[in-house]
Amino acid sequence: MNLKYIFNVISLILKYISLVMLLPCVCAFVLKETHTWEPYVFTSLLAFILSIIMKKNNRIEEEIDNMTKSEALTIVFLSWIIFSLLSSLTFIYFGLNPIDALFESVSGITTTGSTILTDFSQYPKTMFFYRSFSQWLGGMGILVLFIAILPKFAVAGREMFSAESPGASSTESKLTPRIRQTAAVMWGIYFGLTLIEFLTLVYMKMPVFDALCNSFSTLSGGGLSPSQQSIMAYGNTKFYWAVMVFMFLSGTNFALQYKVYFKKNILAVFKDDEFKTYFFIVLIFSLLIAINLNCQNIKAFINSFETGLFQVISIITTTGFVSDDYGSWNLRAKLLLFLLMFSGASIGSAAGGVKLLRLVIIFKYLKRQISKIYHPNGVFPIKINKVIIPEDVVRQIVSFVIFYYIFFAVIAVLLVFTEQNIIVGTSAAIASLGNVGPGFGIIGPMGNYSSLTSISKIICIISMLIGRLELIPFLAIFHPEFWNFKKINLTNVVKFKK
Repeated sequence: MNLKYIFNVISLILKYISLVMLLPCVCAFVLKETHTWEPYVFTSLLAFILSIIMKKNNRIEEEIDNMTKSEALTIVFLSWIIFSLLSSLTFIYFGLNPIDALFESVSGITTTGSTILTDFSQYPKTMFFYRSFSQWLGGMGILVLFIAILPKFAVAGREMFSAESPGASSTESKLTPRIRQTAAVMWGIYFGLTLIEFLTLVYMKMPVFDALCNSFSTLSGGGLSPSQQSIMAYGNTKFYWAVMVFMFLSGTNFALQYKVYFKKNILAVFKDDEFKTYFFIVLIFSLLIAINLNCQNIKAFINSFETGLFQVISIITTTGFVSDDYGSWNLRAKLLLFLLMFSGASIGSAAGGVKLLRLVIIFKYLKRQISKIYHPNGVFPIKINKVIIPEDVVRQIVSFVIFYYIFFAVIAVLLVFTEQNIIVGTSAAIASLGNVGPGFGIIGPMGNYSSLTSISKIICIISMLIGRLELIPFLAIFHPEFWNFKKINLTNVVKFKK
């Protein structure tokens, strides 16, 4: 591993991050919020100065082309850490203490959508714009954006693309022959859907600023809204349905959407095993919650179904928007939402969590193991969309899921210990690791994370980053062989994520 390569590439990334940080200044100018542009200008200058300091020579393009997988993983990991730290400075300016500022920053960039803010009226609109915008950048991946628009990443972009969006190695990377074109296609779909949602919400008479922020937070699977009561504050059924549609799309594999939009292959959605699983889980869980709410005499069945559908889509896509205070629901309905926090939506989407394709493969793997009890010499290949999944990939997925739930158990125990509350500890653990956002209890839909101890917030910060970067690439960075300058084969490690 060549540290000069790493410093040079991070230097280049910091230079473009410094440009990205100036966009909130435009918002401050449009909204006529004087002095709210200052933290973004300062952060932009700091990022630019750091880029100059870290630059070791002028051979950046040559070094990028020679990048190894271990170096790409290190660059992605450090880029997210540095971006989170820089972003936290803007929240410190508005009065948050360093830990709370870092929590709010990481929550936005990782598209978790948790918040420590208690009174939104204390803060300017520019800050809420930046929260939603940072989620939008994190939803598809800021490095994927740079790969799409910067010629310098044309060759080695594949390594960084796989490191930041590992699922791309199995699906999105096959969309076009060149990885830069693939990144551009993904961002094109992402941007297009965001624009369509924004125009739809404006047409439905949502305030322009709110429509923009909510569109950013919807497509990113983030859920940070400029309103303290999320989408529920608008009290308009039309808004609920519009947001539901785009949340569902944000949780749908972008490679599958590419086939529908550009290849005109509408039947692809009916042939995709993961999408069918996604659709039926949303439908079944929504019906079960509607039945529970109806039995609780909270709403009429049709209203119960609408409420249940919104929250099911919001949780499974890890968006975290709320249209109703599900903290007041009965235990059975809340349990159904809690179970959805352990899944996530589709591979190759903006959603966090384990992802449904992994769970489908795990289910087929367990089914095969049961079949082998009766037919020990039988051959039972695992297929997805009629394609046989290689055994080494199956083993990697099984390992990933085991690691994921071990991480959840460890984080849950730590949070229960620090908070002395089982409900808060367990829900905060899965909400941060799965990048879901709200949990239950004091961190529920009408609550926030402000009352957690500083140690709990730090644990959640680490958990959010691990969840966004995926577990195995994160663990690989801390493995001794990673730093022994050996060539590591991470091809299977990074398969089947976003």
